[in-house]
Amino acid sequence: MSNELMILTWTAVTIGFVHTIFGPDHYVPFIVLSKVRQWSGIKTVMITLLCGIGHVLSSIILGFVGIAVGIAVFKLETIEAFRGEIAAWLLIAFGFTYLIWGIHRAIRRKPHEHPHVHENGAVHSHSHQHVGEHTHVHTSKSANITPWILFIIFVFGPCEPLIPLVMYPAAKGNILSVVIVASVFGLTTITTMLAVVLVSFYGLSKLPVRRLERYSHALAGLAILFCGSAIKFLGL
Repeated sequence: MSNELMILTWTAVTIGFVHTIFGPDHYVPFIVLSKVRQWSGIKTVMITLLCGIGHVLSSIILGFVGIAVGIAVFKLETIEAFRGEIAAWLLIAFGFTYLIWGIHRAIRRKPHEHPHVHENGAVHSHSHQHVGEHTHVHTSKSANITPWILFIIFVFGPCEPLIPLVMYPAAKGNILSVVIVASVFGLTTITTMLAVVLVSFYGLSKLPVRRLERYSHALAGLAILFCGSAIKFLGL
């Protein structure tokens, strides 16, 4: 491996790691949804992995298409910026929708009492909430579609730092270096995503959050909404 390729490879590792750590959209949605949806560790890993691959692969494909047809770097970066706008608004819309659904769910689950009068005149009451026996059917449908919503959002989400990284060796006609740099960047990004999500997944499982259980879905939606807003308006 040449010194130039070595420098590019370590740059890809560093930027991939920093890009992921400072991009809360890479892990916050998986952390909060795995908690409130009660995903298993394996399911959390599979969904994070699938979204991570879609996230990285879409930018890699765009980069290779740009190389093949000779699109300039600034044009590719413009396309990536546009994709980033779409991804941010999709994340905001998803977070807002999930927040409203979570609030509605919390209201339905508010416990209240119903008095009952027996034949002997005795009166008693018991705690009750409006979550019927068929609620699990709707929850199942929503649970099945949630990972695919995340996947679509992550496919639109760009890896902006990848474009200049792969275009530099491409300009010299070194396709092998392009493949190596893109692969290292993608592997670093996905590995970092998985590490942060898994550490948080097992960390949150130790926290006593039973009092917040009723509002857990609303709080998850709020976290995702903040995440999307931070990307859109703070440029994270």
